[in-house]
Amino acid sequence: MKAKGRLNAICPYFTMFPLEFPLGVLRDATPGQLVVDPFCGRGTTNYAARTLGLPSIGVDSSPVAVALSQAKLANTSPRYIVAAARRILDEVTEPDDVPEGEFWRWAFHPEVLRVLCRLREGLLANCRSDSRKALRAILLGALHGPRPKARPSYFSNQSQRTYAPKPRYAVGYWKRYGLLPEPVDVLSIVRERAVRYYSDERPASGKVIHGDSRKNIFARVARGKRAHWIITSPPYYGLRTYLPDQWLRNWFLGGPPEVEYSNECQLLHSSPEDFASDLRLVWQNVGKISAPGARLVVRFGGINDRKADPLSIIKMSLEGSGFELQTIKPAGSASSGRRQALHFSRPSGEAREEHDIWAVYVG
Repeated sequence: MKAKGRLNAICPYFTMFPLEFPLGVLRDATPGQLVVDPFCGRGTTNYAARTLGLPSIGVDSSPVAVALSQAKLANTSPRYIVAAARRILDEVTEPDDVPEGEFWRWAFHPEVLRVLCRLREGLLANCRSDSRKALRAILLGALHGPRPKARPSYFSNQSQRTYAPKPRYAVGYWKRYGLLPEPVDVLSIVRERAVRYYSDERPASGKVIHGDSRKNIFARVARGKRAHWIITSPPYYGLRTYLPDQWLRNWFLGGPPEVEYSNECQLLHSSPEDFASDLRLVWQNVGKISAPGARLVVRFGGINDRKADPLSIIKMSLEGSGFELQTIKPAGSASSGRRQALHFSRPSGEAREEHDIWAVYVG
């Protein structure tokens, strides 16, 4: 089944694997089989499961990742999403907290920032419904990005889409080129994106939670169901910039109005052995809800400034995990989509070769 994939693009994210990867893995899945991603990121595995009518569970330690993944499982419509935005703006007429400083003056038109803060405040107070979860992800996706030649589709001054601009560099860039933030119609952008992403999606089943997959959290989410497919891509060893790269979206979700460099709840990067040991904990925890013969499929690679061999790390992590290594395939084959490195590598730190590692649960 070929996915249209519109909802999967609701918010660009710096690290992500292509939709073709989980879809290719799940081509042999049968109806009702549970799909799990313990490092769900922006929810591509969960969206693939939705596309195929399969239930799924996602876990991530990043609040930004969780917000995006939850939107991939939202059952709502454009009408309800826009209504949710209007309701918040009716309830929150004046925001309590509007960030100040040079960056914020250059990043957003003052009226746009005020509207965003009103929506932020309303969503922080109540984001329980699927419509509000979808609205939150739409706002995160439009929070920063390029200024188009036609009608606006982002709220910010000229920026990257995938990761947030660092304040000092961004302000210098905007000043150097005389780029002032423009007034945009926030509700119009919300409406346009709601129609684009939620007009034609099949019902979803599953749950995404904010948590640490090294801890035994899967049983309470699975509620007695057994996982048959675990499809994931852990953070690559040495890559620890997830929160700093998403600081602006993290602010919208209640975080501080400046870049945060915390590594809390992330895998240990102190050594390949420590990293593999943390991964082993994740595989063991997922194994506790896995059916006999469940498939674990991991896309993993390395970055150039770390000399550790990615395949050695994964093999080490599988030892004593309950999962037995079956095959290793180069990423980017016809069934697995393009390499993740092509999506997130930067000129100063490109990812090395990536592989898809297949293992089976033997208990």
